[in-house]
Amino acid sequence: MEVNVKGTFPDSFLWGGATAANQLEGAYNEGGKGFSTADMVKFVSRNESSGTNTETVSLDEVKHILNGDRDEEYYPKRWGVDFYHQYKEDIKLFAEMGFKVFRMSINWGRIYPNGDDEVPNEKGLKFYDDVFDELLKYNIQPLVTLSHYETPLNLAIAYGGWANRKIIDFYIKYAETVFKRYKEKVKYWMPFNEINMMLNLPFTAGGVFIENHDNELKTIFQALHYQMVASAKVTKIAQEINPDFKIGSMLGMSMYYPKSSHPNDILAAQYANRVNYHFIDIQAKGEYPNFTWAYLQKNNISLDITEEDLLILKENTVDYISFSYYYSLCVGASEDKSKRLIAFVPERGHDEFHPMKVANPYLECTEWGFQIDPVGLRVAINEVWDRYHKPIFISENGLGTIDMLGEDKTVHDDYRIAYLKDHIEQMKECVKEGVEMIGYTSWGPIDIVSAGTSERSKRYGYIYVDADDYGNGTFNRYKKDSFYWYKKVIETNGENLEGI
Repeated sequence: MEVNVKGTFPDSFLWGGATAANQLEGAYNEGGKGFSTADMVKFVSRNESSGTNTETVSLDEVKHILNGDRDEEYYPKRWGVDFYHQYKEDIKLFAEMGFKVFRMSINWGRIYPNGDDEVPNEKGLKFYDDVFDELLKYNIQPLVTLSHYETPLNLAIAYGGWANRKIIDFYIKYAETVFKRYKEKVKYWMPFNEINMMLNLPFTAGGVFIENHDNELKTIFQALHYQMVASAKVTKIAQEINPDFKIGSMLGMSMYYPKSSHPNDILAAQYANRVNYHFIDIQAKGEYPNFTWAYLQKNNISLDITEEDLLILKENTVDYISFSYYYSLCVGASEDKSKRLIAFVPERGHDEFHPMKVANPYLECTEWGFQIDPVGLRVAINEVWDRYHKPIFISENGLGTIDMLGEDKTVHDDYRIAYLKDHIEQMKECVKEGVEMIGYTSWGPIDIVSAGTSERSKRYGYIYVDADDYGNGTFNRYKKDSFYWYKKVIETNGENLEGI
């Protein structure tokens, strides 16, 4: 086999950007849309929260919100950055950069407002028809995530979210509806965004009010299993509707390094990385890895897993593997269980290894504490390629930071250019070594609401949106320096990575 040792990306390589409906669209109460779980997440400043606030939502809190007891609070994901009304302007800007692909999600609640409705909402279907048509006008392929932290709220309240097997059928009905509707407009699909996030964010990732369950660990694994089965089932349905569809898995990837060469630290890092492989094994190989069965057994967890489920998983694996990558982590073995970073689920499981997160002295951090590690992306790509030999799509990668709009109505974000340049260079090194890569969508090409903290001040985009954390501003769009840099990257198919 001949390998592209020059490290040039294939002519068909898909350059673009990635978003999620709940962080982008807004218009939470327009076009017949129902509430999603994301609409219940309020803004809490960094000074108040000291980090992510996504999982502070309980069932009691949701009831208070729906009763109008929290009307003084602000829920940024209800408003996004107004893509719902400004999508033509935004897509035109994406086209100016030369996008080949735009990763977006369909908000399930726009299609089935309650999740369990008998018939779909035509206004919601029409909206995405219009968006896809606008993309295709500029020869931009949509890459569509079916579920990106946007579970219809009713499914969480009435059924308990993905902890209930019944949700599989509602999800399949939704997926089949959009597969048939958009079968001539969309080729690339992903059933779930960062499917591993159920481990840490059960409400966000699956509409599960985890505080209502006695055995939290069992509930999380059960919900994950139902999502895996649903993913395999819709993969089968997709191929039947259009054999040209390409279905991919999507993982939130962080590489774990040992803090030292001590064998126990190496084991701790290996153990942490195995958690990522659990998910890809199921979706790419079609089977649970043995270390997962061992973990469940050690924790006395018996799940509702049928022989039919296992057959469905085995027979319906994904066409490609995608993952997000922002940073690496450094871990070491810890005998103190109170300091463990993960088992499978933080503070919920038991095993002999209790990795403890430590700072990596060789890496710098972003303002939000993410350790910047471009080489870690190369390590992740190589590990996934060597293990699965399926095409790889980097579906999220970017730098979230504070940007200042200057008097010239631009942002001089050389720091973002440097971050992205370094990561793309590592992708090229992987291509040199024979890895089959099909695309790269940086996160997010336009400033959107942060997934974890609901901030607008944590900006990733090539396009500045004039709106603050509380929705004050014109919502006008302005091109940053990185806009012109990324345009040059795409024009040269990744050959010119130098600054503007």
